[in-house]
Amino acid sequence: MASTDTTDLAGLEAGLDALDTVQTTRTPLRETLVRRVLPPVTAVALVLVAWQVLVWAEVAPSYKLPAPTAVWDEVRTAWLQGTLFDYIWTSVSRGLLGFLLALAIGTPLGLLVARVKFVRAAIGPILSGLQSLPSVAWVPPAVLWLGLNNSMMYAVILLGAVPSIANGLVAGIDQIPPLFLRAGRTLGATGLKGTWHIVMPGALPGYLAGLKQGWAFSWRSLMAAEIIASSPDLGVGLGQLLENGRNNASMSQVFLAIFLILLVGIAIDLLIFSPLERWVLRGRGLLARS
Repeated sequence: MASTDTTDLAGLEAGLDALDTVQTTRTPLRETLVRRVLPPVTAVALVLVAWQVLVWAEVAPSYKLPAPTAVWDEVRTAWLQGTLFDYIWTSVSRGLLGFLLALAIGTPLGLLVARVKFVRAAIGPILSGLQSLPSVAWVPPAVLWLGLNNSMMYAVILLGAVPSIANGLVAGIDQIPPLFLRAGRTLGATGLKGTWHIVMPGALPGYLAGLKQGWAFSWRSLMAAEIIASSPDLGVGLGQLLENGRNNASMSQVFLAIFLILLVGIAIDLLIFSPLERWVLRGRGLLARS
């Protein structure tokens, strides 16, 4: 009887080990290209084909709907003039620095709101209200308060991104099972130690969602500020490029600015947030290694 129990226990342990085993075989390059690269490339190709068909069908005058080649000519001209990367870097550098500042402010604010009941009752509704307020509403007062400079740009970014980051962290902390917090306190993880080892890891999924939304708000806030507030001292970012296209009645330049704004948003998501999301899911056993 004892040998039978031992065999059953060994079988159970082997089964649990098999469940915990993560597939570590690297996905072949061809499969990766087919699954991850081909779908977006196909979608872009279909959009370009549909766009060109609409141009051939003359559904709108050329000054309203330029051909893809006209937009490509704008890209080529900006490249030859050496201004293409200047447009992108002017906006990306502002957006990333503003987002890092929002991260440094929104994270401790979210912890404070989530852990202190009085602060939550006082500030929680305000954060939710600020999150629903359009970012463009902050541009006029920021210009009047700070003038046409980079400080105004960063102020608009902070007012748009901080509430999203803080609310995301609050939502993540609210979703931590109370048993985890009690277990942490029992093991001596209190105060800053408990925040670092228990609260932040447990709130990571909601916090990451707040970071993604915070970046989206940062980027949109910056574009609104660049479109409305223009000055030679600020340089020409993507938002100002979009506004210049409108002022020049150049739809091809408008399309170029829109595509560059979209491209930056996609690149930041693919290079920063998607790897972070996969890392969080993999750490919770929800995503196999590939």
